[in-house]
Amino acid sequence: MKLFEFDASEKKGEIKYITGTDEAGRGPCAGGVWASAVCFFEDVDEKLFCELNDSKKLTPKKREELFPLIIKNSIYSIKAVNVKKIEEINILNASLLAIKYCVEEVLQKLNSKETLVLIDGNKLIKNFNCNQKYIIKGDLKSASIAAASILAKVSRDRYMTKIDKYYSCYGWEKNKGYLTKAHAEAIKTHGITKYHRPSFLKNIL
Repeated sequence: MKLFEFDASEKKGEIKYITGTDEAGRGPCAGGVWASAVCFFEDVDEKLFCELNDSKKLTPKKREELFPLIIKNSIYSIKAVNVKKIEEINILNASLLAIKYCVEEVLQKLNSKETLVLIDGNKLIKNFNCNQKYIIKGDLKSASIAAASILAKVSRDRYMTKIDKYYSCYGWEKNKGYLTKAHAEAIKTHGITKYHRPSFLKNIL
């Protein structure tokens, strides 16, 4: 598989482990931002992941099918940063903070300095001393980043579906917090909740 081959190609010099990271939820106007870090076991059966891809390229059903497979075959972490923190430090910094939390946990479990962290996008983790490298469109290139994107996306979607039960008028089960026309109309009618990001809603508010 090309995705696993990419990760293998990054194992240069003293690098023994590859940990991929990604986030979900930078764009929505409601809900926190979620992140994940994934380090596949060295003896992982790549055949199990022939459909592994960027989470946005997969159907919700396929993401749910891959979720337990990834967990079973990797050292992983899933973390979230809430709306209050997003409003305090902005969404980019909140995304990187969630990624940092995940990477810290995975590195602690690996207990090895021979690890390279691959970060989807064009930013590195701030104030963090580890071997790290950003990969533009990494969720289309790296198995570990693609897996992390799935864990983050599924976890966030499940969370938005859960809180939709208490605020069903906003349609979060379907829109996952993105500002659809129906979501915008609901905000105009009912106002915002503690789960909304005011800085994302200035035009409406």
